[in-house]
Amino acid sequence: MSHPLTLALFVILIIAAIAALKIRDLAAAAFVLTAFSFAAAITYAQMGAPDVALTEAVVGAGVSGVFLIAALFYLNRRSKD
Repeated sequence: MSHPLTLALFVILIIAAIAALKIRDLAAAAFVLTAFSFAAAITYAQMGAPDVALTEAVVGAGVSGVFLIAALFYLNRRSKD
């Protein structure tokens, strides 16, 4: 296990999590959450858990991302403030 790579992946995860909370646009937040899940899958694979990485990639980055984007079609994305 490469410690600098693990540290870099954790920093990417923290930045993506903070960005997902701060972004006002719902579509952009959904894409950032999908990127967060993909980065988490890479982190799990790098740490030696390929089964968890595959599950995170399929469920977290795949299915959840599609559901979030599909849900945006039913929401009003314009803010009143």
